[in-house]
Amino acid sequence: MLSTSRPRAPLARSTLLHMGVRIAVIIALSTFFSYLHILHTLRDEALVRLKQHVSERSQREEAIFVLAEDNHRVLKKALEDRLHTLRQEDVSARFDRLFVQLPDGTVRNRAEGFDGTRMPGLFVPRGLALDAELRRRILASYDVLEQYGPAFHTRFKDTFITLPEGPLILYWPERPTWCLEADPGFSLLELEFFPDSLPQNNPERKTAWSETYLDPGTHIPMTTVSTPLDLEGRHVATLAHDVLLEEMVARTLSDRLPGAYNVIFRDNGDLIAHPELATKEATGVYNILGTPKRPGTVPVQLGSEKQRAHLRDLFERVMNHPPEETVLEFPEHQEYLAMDRLHGPGWSFVTVLPESMVTTPAFLAARYVLLLGVVSLLVELWIMAWVLRHQITRPLTAFTQATDRVASGDFHVELNTSRNDELGQLARSFRFMADEVQRREEALRQANESLEQRVEERTRELGEVHTQLVQTARRAGMAEIATNVLHNVGNVLNSVYTSAQLAKERVSEMRLEHVSRVAHMLEEQRADVGTFLTQDARGRNVMPFLSSLGQNLVDDRQEVVSLLNDVGRYTEHIGDIVKVQQSYARTPRVHEQTQLSDLVEDALRINSAGLTRHQVSIERRLELLPPVLTDKHKLLMILVNLVSNAKYAMDDVPPAERRLSVTMKRSGTDRVRIEVRDNGMGIAPELLTRIFQYGFTTREDGHGFGLHSSALAAQELGGALSVHSDGPGLGASFTLELPYFPIQEET
Repeated sequence: MLSTSRPRAPLARSTLLHMGVRIAVIIALSTFFSYLHILHTLRDEALVRLKQHVSERSQREEAIFVLAEDNHRVLKKALEDRLHTLRQEDVSARFDRLFVQLPDGTVRNRAEGFDGTRMPGLFVPRGLALDAELRRRILASYDVLEQYGPAFHTRFKDTFITLPEGPLILYWPERPTWCLEADPGFSLLELEFFPDSLPQNNPERKTAWSETYLDPGTHIPMTTVSTPLDLEGRHVATLAHDVLLEEMVARTLSDRLPGAYNVIFRDNGDLIAHPELATKEATGVYNILGTPKRPGTVPVQLGSEKQRAHLRDLFERVMNHPPEETVLEFPEHQEYLAMDRLHGPGWSFVTVLPESMVTTPAFLAARYVLLLGVVSLLVELWIMAWVLRHQITRPLTAFTQATDRVASGDFHVELNTSRNDELGQLARSFRFMADEVQRREEALRQANESLEQRVEERTRELGEVHTQLVQTARRAGMAEIATNVLHNVGNVLNSVYTSAQLAKERVSEMRLEHVSRVAHMLEEQRADVGTFLTQDARGRNVMPFLSSLGQNLVDDRQEVVSLLNDVGRYTEHIGDIVKVQQSYARTPRVHEQTQLSDLVEDALRINSAGLTRHQVSIERRLELLPPVLTDKHKLLMILVNLVSNAKYAMDDVPPAERRLSVTMKRSGTDRVRIEVRDNGMGIAPELLTRIFQYGFTTREDGHGFGLHSSALAAQELGGALSVHSDGPGLGASFTLELPYFPIQEET
């Protein structure tokens, strides 16, 4: 067995020990003195750079607030001038041309010709009387926003003017229909920014900045700047901007000194920006002091308790510092702080620099000392190289040549195994390894030959299994098509059977035996029919009876003919269903010109017998749309399935309460939506994701094919079929959304 004992004479232990001690002492002393010399200089430079950075950043970030206040001065002057101009004019005609009072009591823009992306919107809450003076102020605000709103929109989300009585004039291109859709009872006077402009809350009548809050839709932090306008000692308007803070927050997080980070907060503790506390993920604005926004509410919590405690300490240190100091030491957390105030809202911009960013460069700055150490090391290495060349390099060259021979397949190598150090032990181990590799290579060659044979056998077996899987998949596809055909044909056959039964009942109820009785009576009175018809009590009833009987027979005939026509249509639809299903295996059906409302009515007529039998009342809300090109038979199949499923879903609902609602309307410019809603059994939330799966059904006698095939057909038409239900017993609605490209009628 190969010996694994430790070498009796380690090769480099004593040499490396002596040289390592010398080099370590030289480098340690040089680095230590260099660090002490450079640390103080780097600290002073870092604090100067920190102060300059905060000053430049605060000037940049307050630019948007300065711009907002400049805008308000322009708006305020423009509104004053416009109010003076309109003071002597009768604005009633122009006011009525632009605005209208709606039935809900509000006054808004006339919808015709209104484009909220280019012109301001007006919203006057219901119940507010508009005198001539208030109308002039509304028109003056409208004119000013129409002139300045588009220019201000390049930097601000919106611009609006609120009158103390409640009217709102708003320019907001991203929400151009806001004023047309606002709730009639909505009042902007209850929001935070407006009370800040009232004389009792703002006696200096200066521009005010609201607290920060998150936009409800995007959770982007924002603030509102408002400026009151007084004329002749009376508050007549409040001008406002909504200022998005997303870009400022992004710059605060990204534009920073290496290793430092920036923080912005209000004097009341509201956090505007912080790199580790993501305010955008919260449902409100985080307050550093933990103060809730409103009494009784739970304050927003972000980050860990350690992070919140650190931020509270930082906030208190900044708020309590002497005004003349802009750079502070923060020894509790081993940091430096630099701060400045943002003109306008008066927020604090703070840059935090860890002390490690000063001490670490001090260590790095000792590179000159390290360079001297490297030079010393190179000298020592040169001496070591001369020694190792004789003791290690030559033996290693022999090992390299032996390795090349083993790699080429020659396992007979010659090495010096007589040495008693590590290289001697390595030579003996290498010889043993070469012999072992030679043995394993032979075993591997034999195993490869056996493996190739087994791979050929497994490949042949996998080919056979693949052929069987293809055949099985083909049969499964044929079975699914046949199942869809049977299910859809079954739906229509139910209507055929119902119509045939009704026709049979109407025929059996025809009072044809009365004709025979009248004929027999007249036969008995043949000798004197005229006297019998005019004087006999029974004879006088014959003619009215025949007239009524004839009318009844005509009505019954018309009803039977109508039922038989339905049977013919249903039978024709069965053929269409088969053709639709055949299209799954062949080329798609050519689209036809189709009136969607007629197609919906056909689906209701196909199910009319079942709906009548189930006593289901139908509500139609069908928007009149131009014809479109679509596969009307495939679309009819979907609608028939949806109406049929809705009918069965209401079996447990009392007959007097069964309601089926069918709605069709445009959805955008290129989509149309058809919704079938019932008030039946509803669908549990855990079943909504499975409702369109093949074979899934909630009915005891259902097959689970109709909705599956309908969903596939909707996709083939370029649309989608979706479902919604509030839960069991609360009904369900199925929505079919399709591409809508109307056919332009030729003039």
